[in-house]
Amino acid sequence: MKKILVRLCIVVVVLIVAAALAVHFFLDSAVKRGVETIGPKLTKVTVTLDGVHISLLSGSGKLKGLLVGNPDPYKSPQSISLGTATLELKPGSLLSDKLIIKTINLEAPEITFEGGLSGNNLSKILDNLNEATSGSGGTNVAGATPKEQKKADKKLEVDDFAITDAKVSILLSGVNSKPVTVPIPTIHLTNLGTGPEGITVTELTKQVLTEIEKAAVKAAASSAGDIGKAAENLTKGLGKNSGGAVSNVTQGIGNLFKKK
Repeated sequence: MKKILVRLCIVVVVLIVAAALAVHFFLDSAVKRGVETIGPKLTKVTVTLDGVHISLLSGSGKLKGLLVGNPDPYKSPQSISLGTATLELKPGSLLSDKLIIKTINLEAPEITFEGGLSGNNLSKILDNLNEATSGSGGTNVAGATPKEQKKADKKLEVDDFAITDAKVSILLSGVNSKPVTVPIPTIHLTNLGTGPEGITVTELTKQVLTEIEKAAVKAAASSAGDIGKAAENLTKGLGKNSGGAVSNVTQGIGNLFKKK
């Protein structure tokens, strides 16, 4: 009888461990699948994620290898490249109406600011996100299944969101043929979606991307002198009109940042 009880205990433990592993695997794969299926439908650019690991016991998690593509007609391979993001969530909120995330930290993302007087790649993605939330009172994911739509409408609370050690590569149409890369200060957002209604994934993405674009524009403006020097080098050898070309470029840079 004792041996039977021991065997039963062993079987129960094995089943519990197997169930925990299955839920863990399902959660990680579900997050990755959600990012790669809903992300492109909201932003209208490619979004890929190498891997996800979330601990159901501690609530800590890590995302690796996030790439956000560039909208047409911009030519850079991606708008945002992120090696690692860490997060800490409240495990008990995973099955509740609102997922509570204590912290998110995007570590050393590489951002591309590409554009000219008519707009830039980051503002284009923001326009796409705005289209997804216009006129419906929620998120309207074009071509989404009911399950995907439900995920997009999931309510979140993010207590602390930080972007640290970010760099932006600035590429202005007709000005510099090679990107000028500069660091941007830490971006820190707090108390997002703390009210009863929370915040959706789309709304969170919009707020974060808005702050990224502001920081990128400010960084581009502060390095306009370096870009102007690059433009001057580009116009060397163009003859007596080169001075006018440089003047036009400088004026164009000024107009670009006045719009922001």
